[in-house]
Amino acid sequence: MVRLDNMLAQIKEKLVDRGSYFVINRGRQYGKTTLLRALAEYLKDTYIVIALDFQKMGSREFADEETFAHSFMEDVLLRWNRAAGEAQALHFPAAEEHAYGLKELFINLSALCEHSLRPIVLIIDEVDSAGNHQVFIDFLAQLRGYYLERDETPIFHSVILAGVYDIKNLKLKLRPELEHQYNSPWNIAASFDMDMNFSAAQIASMLGEYEADHQTGMAAELVAEEIYAYTSGYPVLVSLICKYVDEKLGKVWSKERVAQAVKMILKESTPLFESMVKQLDLYRELYEMIEGILYQGRQIPFEIDVKPVSIGKMFGFLKEVDGQVAVANRMFEMKLLNTFIAKEALKNISYRSAQRDRNQFVEGGRLNMTLLLEKFVTHFHEVYDRKDETFLEDNGRKFFLLYLKPIINGTGNYYIEAQTRDARRTDVIVDYGGEQFIVELKIWRGKEYHNRGEKQLIEYLDYYHTNKGYLVSYNFNRKVESGVKEIQIGDKVIVEAVV
Repeated sequence: MVRLDNMLAQIKEKLVDRGSYFVINRGRQYGKTTLLRALAEYLKDTYIVIALDFQKMGSREFADEETFAHSFMEDVLLRWNRAAGEAQALHFPAAEEHAYGLKELFINLSALCEHSLRPIVLIIDEVDSAGNHQVFIDFLAQLRGYYLERDETPIFHSVILAGVYDIKNLKLKLRPELEHQYNSPWNIAASFDMDMNFSAAQIASMLGEYEADHQTGMAAELVAEEIYAYTSGYPVLVSLICKYVDEKLGKVWSKERVAQAVKMILKESTPLFESMVKQLDLYRELYEMIEGILYQGRQIPFEIDVKPVSIGKMFGFLKEVDGQVAVANRMFEMKLLNTFIAKEALKNISYRSAQRDRNQFVEGGRLNMTLLLEKFVTHFHEVYDRKDETFLEDNGRKFFLLYLKPIINGTGNYYIEAQTRDARRTDVIVDYGGEQFIVELKIWRGKEYHNRGEKQLIEYLDYYHTNKGYLVSYNFNRKVESGVKEIQIGDKVIVEAVV
């Protein structure tokens, strides 16, 4: 496991010790439950920790106020007795003739907090499970009211709620016809803005402990940097890569094995990827926005109040980079591209043409990228030459990726280099048979820009320690001759395909 000590210390010092009520909402399989369990253990010497999981409560417990109040108090007392010890053990009173609702629940909770020898911290995991129940919204309103009066009326010292949806969206989920209303009973929450992604250093530390046990001879820091490059530290993706290398790839830890693990993971249907595809199907605006970012290099300002941005951020698919919307990590980009291409494959002529001719591009297990570019130029002019310029600019990169995918499918993989992607330039890194190809896709914007692009590509080849690169230029000047040629610049060779 990646060590969480620093994060736990920050949460305790900056939030819990200050009596904050806050929400940890992150995407699926982001390590929320692992963090909460570690936090409960970390806090237990200072606080009484009451840790609940709403996923363990069925619909019956939320049926009405009385049922919920009884069930909640029983769970609280069960965990209280474990944490407080026999000397302070309490038992839920037998049902009285009068109703036991939220009012009575909070009177009891207040009394419990008043007589506790240590402050009580309430943790509720999987609050999403309660999102469709009015009684939970009423519960939050009561909790808010007690929070505002806690100088006079004892209540929990700190409250932590965890789930994918934030509390504001829980109310929208309950009443979809009121989506324009954002007033919430939970506007008391302190901001939880800690980065829950693992750093390369944290991953390296974990691998160092693994290496001490297994003596594989790995270079832990280099492997950690490669894992981070694919995942940006998304916890479950880090864990999956490590699991595959350890259990399925012979405990051989290298950059090549990490890439192989990534390819295997992307082929499988994991809960995280299933959730991603589901949300794209539900939110068409999100689908179109991500498609525009990946295919066309669109620059979209990161504004959290814009619905598709908010949804993508909430589910963990998107993040902010220099004020712009970006996909959260490279593996998500690869999975999203695979999904987009799969949806278009049956109806797209580029995909079908490449699929038909794919065998001619591989010679002795090696991919002939020059021949691939030559065939793509010919195919592009045969199929798309009469399209208008705007259509070609918007879709040129998509058509190349659709042409590339069936050729390398099953053996190779590719991803878009996020640092160089914009409306004019995109770098695609293709891995095939242990060989790496750097392909730049560029919209022609004049000779000066073209020359600058060649220089950038050479610098990129230096970064990847290779002497040969590939350039696909979409030039819509009808006087320019299309085709493929080699350009020698110093010790570098650029194979340029002009479309």
